[in-house]
Amino acid sequence: MTSYKALVKDVINKADVLLEVVDARFPDETRNSEVEKEIIRLKKPFIIVINKCDLVSKEKLDKTKSRLSRIAPTVFISSKDRSGTTMLRHQILASACIKGRDILVGTLGYPNVGKSSVINGVTGRHRASTSPVSGHTKGVQHVDAGSHIMFMDTPGVIPFDENDEYVQGLLGIKDSTHLKDPVGVALMIIDKMLAENRTALESFYNVTLESPDSYSVLEQIGRKCNFLQKKGEIDEMRTATKIIGDWQNGLLLV
Repeated sequence: MTSYKALVKDVINKADVLLEVVDARFPDETRNSEVEKEIIRLKKPFIIVINKCDLVSKEKLDKTKSRLSRIAPTVFISSKDRSGTTMLRHQILASACIKGRDILVGTLGYPNVGKSSVINGVTGRHRASTSPVSGHTKGVQHVDAGSHIMFMDTPGVIPFDENDEYVQGLLGIKDSTHLKDPVGVALMIIDKMLAENRTALESFYNVTLESPDSYSVLEQIGRKCNFLQKKGEIDEMRTATKIIGDWQNGLLLV
């Protein structure tokens, strides 16, 4: 953890502008108060980049932007279709106000929020290495985005003292193979979908939910996918693994 703290401080010190990349589905959970405090302490301009905005409703996005814009300039991004990338480029240039040299832009955020994908969206080409596996970026990579913008792509910033694997599962920091309780994480995903977009859950798995109970929903999805063990019992682990994978791969819209 010490190495992560040192890396973060080094990036903040060197950068002219910082991007804090957050997941649109969990904007508050993927903000890092330690990072924000350090940026503010050093009086560095920063932009909150809400990535994966294609995975949430417009109503939720508008509410999130209204709230976070009070903290820092806030820009929506969808790495999937590159929407918002031109606006982000303009915001970087406006925030830095530097002439005569490249603007050094530090990108910070949790594993798997899509920092490298945001960079690739702005540059318009695949320059920062990406992977669906969290923690893919190793060390600091410099990426030339043109128009005097140079990105510093960094590994995910793991929250200090963060040990909640349920949150890590929801945020995609850990995939199902690294979770001690995949079924519990899948049930949390189902609870969130039931509360925020039940229709999308039914549509994606092609089911009409018979119960508001999350475990009953997991069983129903398991039956629909034909994930059965001997005597017709649901294969909980296989069903949970699929739900977690669908969630972390952005196939479920909240």
